[in-house]
Amino acid sequence: MACKFYPPKHTILKNYMRFFQGGVLCFILLTIAVPNCVFGQLNTSTGGNMATNRNGTAKDTTHNKSNTTTWKDEEANISYEQLGSARKFTPDTGLHTFQRRPYTAPWYRDLGNPGSPACNLMFTPEYRVGPTLGYHINDIYRFQPDSLNYYNTNRPYSVFNYQLGSKLEQVAGLMHTQNIRPNWNFMVEYRKTNAPGFYKIQRNNHDNFALTTNFKSLDKHYVLYCGMVYNKEQHDENGGIVNDTELDNSAYIDRRTIDAAYQNGQYSTSRSTVTNMQRDFGLLLQHSYTFGPLDTTYNADSTEFSYRLKPRFSITHKMQLSTEKHLYKDLAPDSLRYISLFDASLGHSGASYYIPGGDSVMTQQKWVWVDNSVLLNGFIGPDSNQLRFSAGIGNRFDQFISDPTQTGGLNRNRIVSNYVTAEIQKEALKGGEWNYGAKATFFVTGQYTDNINFKASIGRDFKKDNGSFVLGVEQNLGDGPYSYNNYLNKFATLSYGYNKESVTTLFGSIESRKLRFSGGVKNYVLSNYIYYSQLERPAQYAPAINLAQAWVKKVFKAGNWFLDNELVYQQVNDGAPINVPLLMGRNQLSFERPMFKRALKIATGIEVRYNTSYKPSGYSAVLNQFFYQNKVSVTNTPELSVFLNFRVKHFRAFIMVDQLQQLFATNAILFTGSTAYNFNGSGVNYTPVYAMQNTMLRFGFSWVLIN
Repeated sequence: MACKFYPPKHTILKNYMRFFQGGVLCFILLTIAVPNCVFGQLNTSTGGNMATNRNGTAKDTTHNKSNTTTWKDEEANISYEQLGSARKFTPDTGLHTFQRRPYTAPWYRDLGNPGSPACNLMFTPEYRVGPTLGYHINDIYRFQPDSLNYYNTNRPYSVFNYQLGSKLEQVAGLMHTQNIRPNWNFMVEYRKTNAPGFYKIQRNNHDNFALTTNFKSLDKHYVLYCGMVYNKEQHDENGGIVNDTELDNSAYIDRRTIDAAYQNGQYSTSRSTVTNMQRDFGLLLQHSYTFGPLDTTYNADSTEFSYRLKPRFSITHKMQLSTEKHLYKDLAPDSLRYISLFDASLGHSGASYYIPGGDSVMTQQKWVWVDNSVLLNGFIGPDSNQLRFSAGIGNRFDQFISDPTQTGGLNRNRIVSNYVTAEIQKEALKGGEWNYGAKATFFVTGQYTDNINFKASIGRDFKKDNGSFVLGVEQNLGDGPYSYNNYLNKFATLSYGYNKESVTTLFGSIESRKLRFSGGVKNYVLSNYIYYSQLERPAQYAPAINLAQAWVKKVFKAGNWFLDNELVYQQVNDGAPINVPLLMGRNQLSFERPMFKRALKIATGIEVRYNTSYKPSGYSAVLNQFFYQNKVSVTNTPELSVFLNFRVKHFRAFIMVDQLQQLFATNAILFTGSTAYNFNGSGVNYTPVYAMQNTMLRFGFSWVLIN
């Protein structure tokens, strides 16, 4: 039985007012208290835990604790979605690649210690549209407000992750999610990374926190998503290994005895006088109210009902607030360390010692911004396969603050911008459907006028092959980041100016889960490319740069044996200030099978990762940025590891011996550092390098707890 239900006008007005109040109310309720009792989730289309007869009389049995005859032992059902998509995803519980190191898969490289600044060897440009601070080398470790997961589960669900490696390398994480009501969920997640490292004074200490909540009214008119993140990354700088020939010397088997550019025994043997810290807090609130006819459908015995909304149009409000801080400290500075930026007489030049209260160099930059946008949305087609189109306006306030001395001598730059945005989207939620979409954002007022981002794509999901393909194009035109344009401390004030950087991207990909195959191509055309030069100063390369990429992944299976192959090819035109490996690969041979009547599943094997010779980027600790260099080339021995992964019910674990090639080869060079002039007053200049870790043992597990 089905009947149409049209709310009276005063109800619509009341719901419309709740649209503006609901976001704040839900978030306050969540943070004040979480009910001790957790309600089993019904289907999201149900009207709750209500017994309803044909006359509409309802009896709430939710809190009837004595009514045990209606209790159900339901299987855990957990899924999540992300903003801007109706697709449902389930948490990964696979074993095939469970052993891989966090943050560096598939093609990232850190400085040789987990948690250190990381660079993607598969080139990816920064799509800058509007104001940005410009520090991205820790992004791989951070929770991002616009890419959080919003969960829905019928039972409390927790995941505890822990990884332990040699030299007290530790990564621990805890995630918990549960539904407060069938239509209201919250999630909290915390992650800790701590790694002293194999070499001198290169400690990393990170804290990352995320909180989300999502609410959908039972009549499906009102939807709210709210997310909050806090990230803090602390990195002790050692400036790199001064003399890489010591890596071959048996006297330096203990890598902590190798000289580092910023070592200072008078200060500490475990902490550096030079540190970089990045801290940010972000809040995102998006809520919408949808207008359209509502159907009410009862089940066979009329004990439950569900709503079915056919959207006509909706209004969406999105608010983002963020504050970000970057702090550089050098408590025992050497004048020669800053020769590319300023000339000043500092008390520690050419000496390895620390004087409390002596000269110091500090650079602090802050970025605070608030963004509000309102969208009007329309819908075409059946509610199970709709085309959505949107148009709206946005306003944002940005403030950049530099405090060169940390004593209140602030330099402020306030910016008010307005932009327009439009989007059309049709997702393929079932096999055999086409998906296509386009989105554009254009700044119309303020300092960043004419900044634009446009992206369009079209694709299709294959019903029989369980695969898909996508083709698309993206165009971005934006200004340089604030940190590239401004450098301030008590010894120097440097300002730069650039033309707008243009990035045009053409891309295509194809995937077949049946054939265990995926591949794709990308072609970037960059004009007025903004980067850090060999002089470790911001620069702009005006000529067009063409960079082509192609990648392929294929898994072969023979019985219980799996051969997983990944290959990446990159080509950039001569003269461009971008260095990437021509070829990169990763191959994994593993034996995988269930055992003991499927109570235990194992995956064990060997993995190889390699890349061709190339000139790597340099890393500047003073700027906390990677820079272009073309003097040093590196040839790395393929990295080897052996592993054993296993799973028992909700418990997964691995044990791995990593960097096996170090038993017969020198530690691979990953990046170069800033020139160490007159190191320790010796009169010799060195080009420091950052090297790979030694052979090491790693252990980790992931334990899922379901109440």
